[in-house]
Amino acid sequence: MRASTDALPAGRLPGEKPVAVIDIGSNSIRLVIYEGNRRALTVLFNEKVLSGLGKGLARTNRLDGQAVESALQALARFRQLAEHAGVEAIHAIATAAAREATNGPDFVAAAQAALGQPIVILSGQDEARFAAEGVIAGFHRPDGIAGDLGGGSLELVDIRDGGFRDGLTLPLGGLRLRDLSDGDIAKAQSVADSHVGACGLGGQAEGRAFYAVGGTWRNLARLHMEQVGYPLHVMHGYEIATPVMDAFLGAVIKGDVEKLPGIAAVSKSRRPLLSFGAVALRSTIRHLKPSVIVLSALGVREGYLHGLLGEEERARDPLIEAAREFSWLRARAPAHSDELVAFVSRTFATLGVEESENEERLRTAACLLADIGWRAHPDYRGRQSFSMIAHAALQGIDHPGRVFMGLTNYYRHEGGFEPGIIPELEALLDAGLTQRAKLLAALMRVTFPMTAGMPGILEQLRWAQDPRGGFTLVVPQALGALVAEKPVSRLQQFARMVEKTLRLEVR
Repeated sequence: MRASTDALPAGRLPGEKPVAVIDIGSNSIRLVIYEGNRRALTVLFNEKVLSGLGKGLARTNRLDGQAVESALQALARFRQLAEHAGVEAIHAIATAAAREATNGPDFVAAAQAALGQPIVILSGQDEARFAAEGVIAGFHRPDGIAGDLGGGSLELVDIRDGGFRDGLTLPLGGLRLRDLSDGDIAKAQSVADSHVGACGLGGQAEGRAFYAVGGTWRNLARLHMEQVGYPLHVMHGYEIATPVMDAFLGAVIKGDVEKLPGIAAVSKSRRPLLSFGAVALRSTIRHLKPSVIVLSALGVREGYLHGLLGEEERARDPLIEAAREFSWLRARAPAHSDELVAFVSRTFATLGVEESENEERLRTAACLLADIGWRAHPDYRGRQSFSMIAHAALQGIDHPGRVFMGLTNYYRHEGGFEPGIIPELEALLDAGLTQRAKLLAALMRVTFPMTAGMPGILEQLRWAQDPRGGFTLVVPQALGALVAEKPVSRLQQFARMVEKTLRLEVR
């Protein structure tokens, strides 16, 4: 670990200074305070106010007076909250409504006075760039088109090979689309089709993903989760196949929003723009032709901070960084977690257990998280560990990966490997990943009775080819008393899974 985590933990990573982003959007004003600006961001506080600055802007070219008053009150409150939280730096950004309204400069001046600092006015290109940075920050090697739907505009940008191309901005934000169409859904669809159809990205997402960013789209996904009974209520990384999404959007567009099945899952303040968000998304996916829609909880705010990181920090894997921090804060001995990663790597290499690059990432993170549930009652450690991992605010991981890591650590505690423990979530894994979770857990179960979860022992164990056949895990003479019935029987359980002859001996 870096120097920032050398001191004893106290519930937060020491040495980190909180940073905040205040996002002045066309529909909402939001404050997000992060523990620090790191590769894996952790939110300390998050609050929004739906001021609706962009309401009526398409007709009047002005910011609504009541919306301005609401926004300024929110900004004064956010400033005080940030100061109270010990925020080192506030990054205030404003988007379409503030930059386009004729009274935008007056509002920005008043907003800067309320905050006591300058506000960065983002161009449409800036919004697209930071939306792309947010997706890159939140996913492992994303490939596809990112779309960020706000109240005033829709930004689209092509992401591939670790970078992104110049983005574009369209006047299709939820508030603006409603105003441009006079609230007529059919007219809104025509307006959206016209703009997206002429944007030059037609077919560019074919066979790739569309990364959906923005509150309205997240609420549409929440409604879809509710309707289909999806078992893992984590928005980031939620995937919906394009044909399924198209049919769902059609039902939202045609129906009465207040009577849609599952609508109680969406806050009342978000419902008025759902249909217009559905129109924008339907036009986008029909013209860009992605194979899957992937929800991103990270967008412009996180992208703005990501852009401030140095190259070394940006190159880190957000999943591994978050898992290591989680281990440092919750494990009995974080150094043991690191030793477990190394021991499992040596074991898999010796025994010829093949892994893809992503399987290795998941295995490394699962090892780092192997001891985060130790404070729970022994009867519940497995389930609590599963829940913490599956629902943690992790980035760089999809939903099957969450379940894999959670299930690995469930098995590591419980020891039973029978299917159907948590059937609705296990259904998110294919048979290969489920078997890999059992294999990794079985190896973890060999280690903990020999180490008590403390460092200094695993690094002394070594594998040796055995002339009798198979392999022997060699324990030094000084540690010979650790060889007992429990680790021996657990090694044999692992041996059956890996289909090798394995022994545990003192030499």
